[in-house]
Amino acid sequence: MEERTATVWVETDRPCEVRVVAGGHGVDASAQTFTVHGHHYALVDVDGLEPGSEVPYEVLIDGERVWPEEGSSFPPSTIRTPAPGPGDTLKIAFGSCRRAPDRTNRHGLDALAAYAHTVARGGERPDALLMIGDQVYADELSDEMRAFIARRRGPDGEPRDELADFEEYTYLYRLAWREDAAVRWLLSTVPTFTVFDDHDVRDDWNTSYAWRRRMQAQPWWRERIVGGIGSYWIYQHLGNLSPAERAADPVYKAVRAASEDHGDGAKVLDEFAERADREPSSTRWSYVRDWGGTRLIVVDSRCSRLLTPERRAMLDDEEFRWLDEQCRGGRDHLLIASSLPYLLPSTIHNAEAWNEAVADGAWGKRAARFAETMRQAADLEHWAAFDASFRAVAEDVLAVARGERGAAPASIAFLSGDIHYSYLARVTVPDDTQSAIAQIVCSPFRNPLAGRFRWANKIACLRATAPPFRLLRRLAGVAPPPLRWRITDGPWFSNAIATVELSGRDCRVRWRTPRTATELLELHSVRLVTG
Repeated sequence: MEERTATVWVETDRPCEVRVVAGGHGVDASAQTFTVHGHHYALVDVDGLEPGSEVPYEVLIDGERVWPEEGSSFPPSTIRTPAPGPGDTLKIAFGSCRRAPDRTNRHGLDALAAYAHTVARGGERPDALLMIGDQVYADELSDEMRAFIARRRGPDGEPRDELADFEEYTYLYRLAWREDAAVRWLLSTVPTFTVFDDHDVRDDWNTSYAWRRRMQAQPWWRERIVGGIGSYWIYQHLGNLSPAERAADPVYKAVRAASEDHGDGAKVLDEFAERADREPSSTRWSYVRDWGGTRLIVVDSRCSRLLTPERRAMLDDEEFRWLDEQCRGGRDHLLIASSLPYLLPSTIHNAEAWNEAVADGAWGKRAARFAETMRQAADLEHWAAFDASFRAVAEDVLAVARGERGAAPASIAFLSGDIHYSYLARVTVPDDTQSAIAQIVCSPFRNPLAGRFRWANKIACLRATAPPFRLLRRLAGVAPPPLRWRITDGPWFSNAIATVELSGRDCRVRWRTPRTATELLELHSVRLVTG
């Protein structure tokens, strides 16, 4: 989504020409499909649109209309371009952690589907939808996914309850995004951006160097990681790129060329995916988008980690240099999206900081082994568990908030998911900043915490539980964090979707939860800052 361009992503069942047309609006763009592992895709770049326009469109395959589908009860799919200017309102809906629809209701009502129905009825329509992690669960399968695997592998196939390769990923994405007509319509109408988290590949993905060594020793891991990263590149990452960025991307050009020459770009994509896992600095999954007075930085906090015996960081050096360059003022609002919350409840932050120090040997080798086991068992691997990275980001954010990198924004907000509950945390110290700094969490779309996990996190959110863990952090030799914050709204443990609404120097946040399969109920609404 840009002022004059938009991209329509299409998967087809055969090689063909894909056209996007809008009668009476001068829209007629086309692209030839490319092929990977026998699957066919096209990204059609529509150019020459008017800023602030809304254009209904159709998709044709070799001249035959295939979208909108005949008999659909949903409104026509449209392309709406922004018209940035003083006082214009920007709405970004976001969330994470969505188990695909299935025949059971054990994960509750789907917030994304209920939101789609709300938009279709003429309710709030966002300018963008941001899905920040665990769009699919490759390691926690539905009955439908297990049935597909059983048919594919046969009675003698390995019964592992996880995906094996690219082919199985394609079916998982089909279940996630095609089987629910409302969600499919929403994705055809609202510009969508994504970034992956661990379950898009595997729980605890890149938690530590020890985790990577253990996974790499598994005989099935290569096909799994190659399939996971390769399918993410096609089904999610390509849509994050602008048409100009995509046209300049060497992998995209090579896959298309291989498809034209040999009929299939699988070898090119597989080699790229393997290299991206082995050498994280070889590719960048993070990206930035500017809309009027708002900058959105989406940070990959999974694949780009630096994990070696000598050093660990949430972002490798090249990735952090890129993030440092993007953190600038001169705008009304700065949004930094990371699948993992930057500001956790204080109890959990201190526990993770303590765990990292002990795992690195602060209390000796025996304690280090115990701490590593605890880290993997309890998912202690958020920003707090990468203390040097946490401090480096804090330095950047505070520089922006103090006006040292251009005029200070009214707000600087981290948008995150992952932890399966929602809240707003506000930074209280230091108090010499010109920007309101906050953490906005919305999770899950559809996968709520249950039982003891919910109660453990409720307790961790209480201010009274923080002192013992603050003492542990100190005993491990970890200095106090450069920021202090507190949860001012929440936590809420329902399936939910949030909307950040930005207008001038104002910033408002709303969380909503499904009341029925097609309706949303407001959980909470708050003004982060009033300009």
